[in-house]
Amino acid sequence: MDLHTIETLIRLRSRSDMPEWREGDALLAGGTWLYSEPQPSLRRLFDLTSLGWAPHETDAEGLTLGATCTVAALERLELPPAWIAAPLVRQCCRALLGSFKVWNGATVGGNLCLALPAGPIIALTTALEGTCLLWAPDGSERRMAVPEFVLGPQRTALAPGEILRSIHLPAGALARRAAFRRISLSPHGRSGALLIGTRGADGAFALTITASLPRPLRLAFPRPPDRDALLAAIEAAIPGGQYYDDVHGRPDWRRRMTDHFAGEILAELTEARA
Repeated sequence: MDLHTIETLIRLRSRSDMPEWREGDALLAGGTWLYSEPQPSLRRLFDLTSLGWAPHETDAEGLTLGATCTVAALERLELPPAWIAAPLVRQCCRALLGSFKVWNGATVGGNLCLALPAGPIIALTTALEGTCLLWAPDGSERRMAVPEFVLGPQRTALAPGEILRSIHLPAGALARRAAFRRISLSPHGRSGALLIGTRGADGAFALTITASLPRPLRLAFPRPPDRDALLAAIEAAIPGGQYYDDVHGRPDWRRRMTDHFAGEILAELTEARA
């Protein structure tokens, strides 16, 4: 879709090229959502792709994803054998249903900043203890965990003019066993519930719940609880039973599927460990 109100497109070459933020500004990366519907309030776009950020970097500390890394580039990524949670990367990428054009345009940062409940990169980075690096307009930086960054549907912790630079996934999280569950109302529909469980060599267990809730939820336990205790923890962590409600699933269905998948994931990871 053409954006007829845009007056200026600024291709950023360095962080210092960023002008003072004002009303009507927006950041452009893949643009898969930005160009999908009218944006009558926008006047200027700042192109982040011209900054030339590396899509991903791997070292002993873990995996760092540049915010402009595309879903296609992430899906092709080969990770070290010791990082046995690596299959989650491909599973979450494939949960973003779309054509090859969408995959080659949609970005990791865009998926997080759009903050839709069904965002699969939100699920991936929450489950693997992702930390966001944010660039402030004054030149400072701050870091925050993904569940703190995503506040609700299309709401994030970004301040005006702030930029999501990258997301870091620690090696320890990537080295855990993992289990993935997802469901939608149709074969090619948006996720109604997407859950990921992980278990470390020390026995620690964590469950991440997305798509069925307005924002990501990660529950961590030093040891796997029994099924009843896990379901009780889920219920306690969701105020007022506020499951997400839209055309992709009713709250009562999302709740049932969340509980069902939580039990399956717990069983899979405890059996695998045994």
